Amino acid sequence: MNIEKVGYSPEEAAAAAGLGRTLIFLAMRDGKLKARKLGRRTVITADDLKTFLDNLPVRGVAA
Repeated sequence: MNIEKVGYSPEEAAAAAGLGRTLIFLAMRDGKLKARKLGRRTVITADDLKTFLDNLPVRGVAA
């Protein structure tokens, strides 16, 4: 049985996206990445992580 992960800790989100932990926390602080609290735990949904990544600026291609 393969269960798809739907929620990440900030550290797991950073690893899944190939980004640094600090960048994830800065994005949450600046309101660019939605995070939810469950008690003391911070949870980032897979959908919110995907939305954050999809909204990053597209790098131009050199001609």
